[in-house]
Amino acid sequence: MPPTTAPFPCVVIPMHDEAAVIAEVVREVRRGFARVVCVDDGSSDDSAALARAAGAEVVVHPINLGQGAAIETGIRAALRDPAVTHVVTFDADGQHRVDDALAMVETAATHDVQVVLGSRFLGDVSTLPAARRRLLRAATAFSRATTGLALTDAHNGLRVLRRDAAADLRVRLHGMSHASEILGTIARRGWSYREHPVTIDYTPYSRAKGQRAYNAANILFEVACHRLRHAA
Repeated sequence: MPPTTAPFPCVVIPMHDEAAVIAEVVREVRRGFARVVCVDDGSSDDSAALARAAGAEVVVHPINLGQGAAIETGIRAALRDPAVTHVVTFDADGQHRVDDALAMVETAATHDVQVVLGSRFLGDVSTLPAARRRLLRAATAFSRATTGLALTDAHNGLRVLRRDAAADLRVRLHGMSHASEILGTIARRGWSYREHPVTIDYTPYSRAKGQRAYNAANILFEVACHRLRHAA
């Protein structure tokens, strides 16, 4: 049964040296969401001040710990508000769309699922570079094989966590491998989930900030070691 009260989501945005775009991103997110938490992960620029001026609550890591650690910190900050029903993770580089995030929260509430995962492969991928498409397809195949989850996109930063799932989630892989770790947690916990089509806006800025293809092997190795430790 869907909940009888309207959802109250909080958006968590991890950021590191995003002064060029973060104010615009926060203002756009606040167009659809009342509560935004930005985690400044050891930035050397004015990201924190700009995000705060744009209307976000800002939590600061004194040093750079990695995106996974920033998401963990942001989730804990969001859940300090007992009114929050869902946590949305949203990238700081401007590649995600607020309308997609709003639709995903609606899906989570309507279908009463614990997790909604954004999938670019259920949406428009016309602007996705061919090399990145191949890399993402390979990562998705790896995640399907190792988690058993029926996924079409394994490394999308736009996701919605219902409060109970967010409270139970612990992100221990603090770098970019956290996305695979979260999928592994969904599988182990048996959380209910759905995918939702999203569009990723690949701007010159987001492409420059994005994960390099040569780091894929490092991510796979870190994830494999983490899963072996948990299996032991």
